[in-house]
Amino acid sequence: MSRTSADSRGALPAWRDALVAVVAGFVVMAAVAAAGLACAGAARLPGAAFPRVVAAVVVLAAGGSVEVAGGEGLLRAEGSLAVLPLSVSLAGAVTAGLLFLRPLRHRAVAGGRELLARAGPLVLLWLAALTTTALPARQDFAVSPGDPTLEDASELLGPAPKVGFRADLPATLLFGLLWIAGLLLVALLVSRRAPLPARLVRFHAAVRPAASATVVLLLAYVALGLGTGLFAAATRGQPDRVFAVVLLALPNLAWLALTLGFGGAWDGRAEGPFGLPMPQVLDRVVRDADRSAVDIADLARHDGRMWWLVAVTALALLGTGLLAALRSPAHVRVRQHALHLAVALGAASLAVSLLASVEAHFGLALMGLGDTGGLGTTVELLPVLWRNVGLAVLWGAAAGFLGALLARPVHRRSAARERSAAPGR
Repeated sequence: MSRTSADSRGALPAWRDALVAVVAGFVVMAAVAAAGLACAGAARLPGAAFPRVVAAVVVLAAGGSVEVAGGEGLLRAEGSLAVLPLSVSLAGAVTAGLLFLRPLRHRAVAGGRELLARAGPLVLLWLAALTTTALPARQDFAVSPGDPTLEDASELLGPAPKVGFRADLPATLLFGLLWIAGLLLVALLVSRRAPLPARLVRFHAAVRPAASATVVLLLAYVALGLGTGLFAAATRGQPDRVFAVVLLALPNLAWLALTLGFGGAWDGRAEGPFGLPMPQVLDRVVRDADRSAVDIADLARHDGRMWWLVAVTALALLGTGLLAALRSPAHVRVRQHALHLAVALGAASLAVSLLASVEAHFGLALMGLGDTGGLGTTVELLPVLWRNVGLAVLWGAAAGFLGALLARPVHRRSAARERSAAPGR
């Protein structure tokens, strides 16, 4: 049997597994996006726009880029949107990541060439699916100026303004490539069962326990947010709005709460009649004209219950440190645990701060002279990166140190059991 035919037969399972992972990932993202948009009322959009809006949300969630553009005429609609629907992203990432790792779960070591042969088809098929989704992600909507004077003048100024969205295909492919490559790298780093190249196995104890514990922390916050959302839907009314937030932006809010809980801060601003779905207390704070930095103290001035975020975060981080230590070999020193978790939480804080940021603007401009018609809206929520990352590193070091101390008795009992079970004892 020739080497070429053996390689081709070995490549077929890689392409098959990659196809399953990509199709499943996009189907899950489309289902979550459609459910969330339906709860938000997007199914009532004119011109059969709902499937196109779903496609645009999937493109954004898969790392793509969607532009907002105005129509023609002297009265123009202007807008920009930079927000990631992380509920949709997380659903697709978990699905594709688990299916990528599944064929590798019974291996301890794999060559770098083999991992690339597995990842390559998935990346290519992901970009092909992203391109297919991006092509129909475009739609234009007529916009009412909202002012009788402007409506009367529209006959002189030209056709009614339109605002629309369309996927930016080159940017979508570039950022989509970074998104899927980052997902596969993170999947290999955090999975305790996925194989690594032989040269990297020695880094297993330094990277994987802290990385996997940090991912558990992030997912636990999403689960806690889900429980809070379901409780709010059952007790406070407006379940459609709550489910829309849960299905589109739950990790955005959950990870925002995590960073605020350990002392992080966000620069926020909200102006105009519209806004993005966010808790009322946060909306009130970012609409305060006197300051823009939002931290836990600002929220607590409006609602004292916000201080509970600090207690929940402290317990969650201590649990993360203990979990990382329990998953590490017994020979890892306490200061090494502190360093590993500090780096992991710092990197996670940087990632979630960038992913959960929001920038949205919409308005009507008369002959390019700025917003008019009372429809202008600006919503911004941007991380104070030095504070978020710096405090995450400090909390990670403290949690790793304390977690390692708490895990020592467990490691001692495990070592004693191994010695007693050794032959000749």
